[in-house]
Amino acid sequence: MKFLDLCKVYIRSGGGGSGCVSFRREKFIEFGGPDGGDGGNGGSVWAEAVEGLNTLIDFRYQQHFFAKSGQPGMGNQKTGKTGDDIVLKVPVGTEIIDEDEETVLADLVEVGQKVLLAKGGNGGFGNLHFKTSTNRAPARANPGQEGVERTIWLRLKLIADAGLVGLPNAGKSTFLAAVSNARPKIADYPFTTLVPNLGVVGIDGHEFVMADIPGLIEGASEGRGLGDQFLAHVERCSVLLHLVDGTSSTITKDYRTIVGELEAYAEELADKPRILAMNKIDALDKKTIGTRKRALEKASGGPVHLISGATGEGIKDALRAIHAEIMEDRKSRMPVEVKPWQP
Repeated sequence: MKFLDLCKVYIRSGGGGSGCVSFRREKFIEFGGPDGGDGGNGGSVWAEAVEGLNTLIDFRYQQHFFAKSGQPGMGNQKTGKTGDDIVLKVPVGTEIIDEDEETVLADLVEVGQKVLLAKGGNGGFGNLHFKTSTNRAPARANPGQEGVERTIWLRLKLIADAGLVGLPNAGKSTFLAAVSNARPKIADYPFTTLVPNLGVVGIDGHEFVMADIPGLIEGASEGRGLGDQFLAHVERCSVLLHLVDGTSSTITKDYRTIVGELEAYAEELADKPRILAMNKIDALDKKTIGTRKRALEKASGGPVHLISGATGEGIKDALRAIHAEIMEDRKSRMPVEVKPWQP
């Protein structure tokens, strides 16, 4: 599987170089004095969010990242060379978590965002640094500071404006293929989608990113099916599109199953705005559509969109509703302008 959204890496910053004990010794110079240089600083370990990546697969083949140590100081007042830094290039949306798998150290959500993970050790002072008016020939130098060694977890949460949730075979991948240029795998058996897919959706001159994740089943929060691990990729979404298979005879139970799994995963995800849509109406007659729509409206307590990913019926209205929720979320996140006080 080429998609990887969780990995463990081991990092270590470089240690500082030791200071040098040296004295200037040249012909015709009677009292040369100390000239030992300082050690170089050790290299640091950084993490940077870059474009063009949507998986952590590179960290499956290399898990250890050790920055180089600084070189020791030398005579003639020469400072040691600073160790080279190491930069971990990660996809946008990567969370950096401490070894306890709970403490979030950083969340890289913008291209070019950079965070220091382990600072390199400082170089030690050479004996030149300790020269004073009373101690003109110091014979001591400091050792370099040791580097920092730690274990961290990288967890990728794809950045999308809207997320698709539903049972397997609810038509999520068909819907994404119908509204974007994404080409997810589509077949007539459950769990066709094994990894999340992203697509750019356009409606009325506006664009937003939609994420399709593998289907959830009853008990996914307990590890059944593919589990609920991929729900992390819709945590950042402004709105969720809940697709329900209109051809199912247990349509209200299917709806409650997904809602229950969202609540079991996280309250924040369950509280996100959701748009409910009944898919595959092209395979139903008008009477059945009306009956099942009323059942869904009663179960959800809200409106239900009627769509067909295969024929495109009702899709534009659903996309307009999604875009409206996205814009509402963006407005709520904008900082409030505080006008300067005037007497």
